[in-house]
Amino acid sequence: MKDNIKIRIIGILAHVDAGKTTLTENLLFQAKAIKQLGSVDNGTSQTDWLDIEKERGISVRASDTSFLWEGYTINIIDTPGHVDFSSEVERSLTILDGAVLVVSAVDGIQPQTEVLIEALQKLKTPFLIFVNKTDRAGSDTEAVLQELETDFSLKTFYPFELKNEENADVALSNLWDESMYSAQPELIEKIAECNEGLLERYLEDEKFSFAELNDALKSATQRQLLAQVIPGSAKTGVGIEDLLRAIIDFLPAPSGKIDGELSGIVYKIMHDKNIGRLAGVRLFGGSLKVRDSVSSNGKEEKVSQLRKYTGQNFTQIDKLEAGEMAYVAGLFSFGVGDIIGERPPQFQPFQFDAPLLTIQVFTTNEADYPTLAEALQILSIEDPLLDFDWLREEKELHIKIRGTIQLEVLERLLEQRFQVKSEFGKPTVIYKETIAKPGYGYEAYTMPKPCWAVVKFLIEPGERGSGVAYQSKVSVNKIRQRYQNEVERTIPKALKQGIKGWEVTDVKITLVGEEDHQVHSNPGDFILATPIGIMKGLEEAGTTLLEPLLHFKITAPEDTLGKIAADLHKMRATFGNPQFENGKVKLTGEVPLSTSLDYAIRLGSVTGGKGKFSTRFSGYQAIPDELGETRPFKGISPLDRSKYILKMRGAITE
Repeated sequence: MKDNIKIRIIGILAHVDAGKTTLTENLLFQAKAIKQLGSVDNGTSQTDWLDIEKERGISVRASDTSFLWEGYTINIIDTPGHVDFSSEVERSLTILDGAVLVVSAVDGIQPQTEVLIEALQKLKTPFLIFVNKTDRAGSDTEAVLQELETDFSLKTFYPFELKNEENADVALSNLWDESMYSAQPELIEKIAECNEGLLERYLEDEKFSFAELNDALKSATQRQLLAQVIPGSAKTGVGIEDLLRAIIDFLPAPSGKIDGELSGIVYKIMHDKNIGRLAGVRLFGGSLKVRDSVSSNGKEEKVSQLRKYTGQNFTQIDKLEAGEMAYVAGLFSFGVGDIIGERPPQFQPFQFDAPLLTIQVFTTNEADYPTLAEALQILSIEDPLLDFDWLREEKELHIKIRGTIQLEVLERLLEQRFQVKSEFGKPTVIYKETIAKPGYGYEAYTMPKPCWAVVKFLIEPGERGSGVAYQSKVSVNKIRQRYQNEVERTIPKALKQGIKGWEVTDVKITLVGEEDHQVHSNPGDFILATPIGIMKGLEEAGTTLLEPLLHFKITAPEDTLGKIAADLHKMRATFGNPQFENGKVKLTGEVPLSTSLDYAIRLGSVTGGKGKFSTRFSGYQAIPDELGETRPFKGISPLDRSKYILKMRGAITE
């Protein structure tokens, strides 16, 4: 078994402008991996090297780097903080052994911080919290600690004394070491409460050694029973060494056997202009060498190159081993989330909320249309949540996005990386639809022969947020299993567009009949018949429009409450009683995305720039058609049965 004790694979996570990239830069500097500190503002940091990142001073994609510190190899994935690029965070979360969550001591807990904490808790990923910007005016570390304790029920472990907070000469004293630990009864009690054996001894006034308390603290951190909080300043370097020590002492090392079965995850795809697609791979077991063959969907692909990246620079290696990550060339069939070899037992797929806006992309030069389509295909491979939809017959290009910052970045990426100029239409809210009542859908596709697929579906409403549930009650004597498999595979595609033009969700679909034919049936017949049967069932049941809701939080001067409340009523928002404190009012509630797309700007106007409007996805709610948007079916609808059959048989194009 390989000794991975001296390896760490961690992510740096944060809300926007928390100072995450500056922190990564100072970790590299402290470890002497770089000779001088780069700057986010000046575009010289190691992990923000894209032109667009230098121009805007924000991270737009996750970047890998690694360094040695006191004999330990620390691999870091520096992730974007802006919510528009949370898909980059999502892909990184699945491969981390631990994380550092960065919170601004000035801005406090933000909606994105809440999302990240919930994700780390769901994935059971141990994490440390670095409270940054303690040297800035308005810094309030105690308020952050209180928010963590009260709003998240996190039991914090804070063994520091912070001096001169809010000043450039802020200083930090760590009270948790072998010479001072015994004088910290509150800290000892917190550790003891997380360990039944220690608690019994503590209640009997027994003394503990620093080593056994530290071991118990490590266990409590990794089981998320204690949240260790480290204050500091990434800009000045305060707290950086304490953070490095905590990463080594309290976050877990990778597990996995180098001589075990090959087991890994593709967590990222990027493209190199010379060798093409590169798959970012985290190995949990076994090893991978140059010229090794890897199987994907029945295809054998050969590893042609292995690269270790630090920012935009890389070194070639001959072998990737369990507990490590690297970029692999030659795996052209692999995409984000694909498994290499055996499925890692600790792997948990994870997804934040999907994008809620869709937009059409145009080229400013008609001759560049194929180039733009190819570029969007590549970007969608790298970020599957773009969900690129190329309607070839209509010559329309559509993607899904999270916000306007993402659009600005995409426009620059298309120009800088692919040399194609683009324009975007007006963002459209992604509505969904669900059925109003149970219904049946029947289709008998039996002519012109040879063909035979007769199907009958019962379509029923599901609980809100349940997605799509499918089952079959048809015997394999009636419809053979291989044909039933095609029915099940086709249903998600059949639900991409419903009666109102949107994806259908929150439904239960049951195959209740009918039959195949011993001679005339083939799998393609059931692929053709299923969408017709499903759409007939949707038409019989009728569908209801669903719109996305956002949970919002508004903080503003209390004398603006009347105007804000009037705005919220116009936006069809629901909200609780206002809370007043220090001349400010706080409102929380839910508001439709469609009515609040530009409200952050409008609130700024109402409050003279003093109001804050933050949101996160809450769920979907049913609304009358006139409050939302319906759209025509793109392409030939299965309800236009004759033309649809001709299209599916290749007799006509759309």
